[in-house]
Amino acid sequence: MHEEAVTLLQRLVSFDTTSRNSNLPLIRWVEAWLAAQGVESRVMLDGTGEKANLHAVVGPHVPGGIALSAHVDCVPVDGQDWRADPFQLRREGGRLIGRGTADMKGFAACALAMLPRFAAMDLRRPVHLCLTHDEETTGAGARALVPRLGEDLPPPAACIVGEPTGMAPVIAQKGYASWDVTVTGLSGHSSRTTETANALQAAAEGVAWLSARARDFAATGRRAEGFVPPWTTVHVGTFQAGTGLNMVPDHASFAFEVRSVPGDDPEAVVAGLRRFLEETVLPPLRAVAPGVGATITPRSLLPAFDLPEDATLALEVQRLTGRNSVARVSYGTEAGFFEAAGIATIVCGPGHIAQAHQPEEWVAEEQIAACLDVLDRLGGTLAAG
Repeated sequence: MHEEAVTLLQRLVSFDTTSRNSNLPLIRWVEAWLAAQGVESRVMLDGTGEKANLHAVVGPHVPGGIALSAHVDCVPVDGQDWRADPFQLRREGGRLIGRGTADMKGFAACALAMLPRFAAMDLRRPVHLCLTHDEETTGAGARALVPRLGEDLPPPAACIVGEPTGMAPVIAQKGYASWDVTVTGLSGHSSRTTETANALQAAAEGVAWLSARARDFAATGRRAEGFVPPWTTVHVGTFQAGTGLNMVPDHASFAFEVRSVPGDDPEAVVAGLRRFLEETVLPPLRAVAPGVGATITPRSLLPAFDLPEDATLALEVQRLTGRNSVARVSYGTEAGFFEAAGIATIVCGPGHIAQAHQPEEWVAEEQIAACLDVLDRLGGTLAAG
């Protein structure tokens, strides 16, 4: 089983599914591979026809099944220092090296390797396989897939999202949301500032407002122990404006993110920023240039999730992994989409987040073996009733 998983991982890595690219070649390959194993699947295209999710089920079409979910898009390799082709799997010293090995094609390969074994078991509850697109950018794949899980048969009752946790059960994550902000002003010579509208300065006031909110969260915001840090964070990551010191910029843009603890609403931050810009920053500029404006456009959304420590799924995954503790993380996953649909969800998969998105990304072969062992024990649980 281990070698089968490695072979599948090699094939999955060979597809350059950087989020800017189509993932359809990989999805169609998986569809054909499953068909060769006697497993039917359905492919769900997005509106462009270039991206797709895949859903397959083995076992009886009854309520109470469990989903194994993985996104198959990955982050770019541009500018990173790779010693060899990042889309050609390498085995070195117990490591499987290649883009997406940890995040998170390793789990996808394990789930695929196990499906024929699951199909051969006398399962009393089904196993659902979910492969999604665009987790690294917008979360659009899972957002579209999850509502469709109950279309033709009962949806799963539980879900394991196989992000790299070192096979440790993760029961909660911060929500992740990000936005692009664009401010338009009126250009002119810097000696005539009373006749212009400086978009850079207006945007900078918005950034300063967000920085103040970040300080508020750190000082007096809701606490959710177990996260690092245990409060909601606000971060501005990019800013573009200006072409010369003696020219008033008529355009500025920046991008920001909110990583919210369960119970905090990131939309409240956006609403506050919008009010501040519209009520405080822009009116003086519009007195000079009525066309001045600001737009705030969503980039991505991964909702928070929070599984109780004493939930059946949390206790079961601890048993399956041989752990006696659970963790909470500040990075985003697709788990929140499943939880919002009433599907109990936990995050647990091979590899470590420290290797994700890095040059020479890798997953340890012992992690793949551990994942296969856990999934095998899961199959035995589903067969037992």
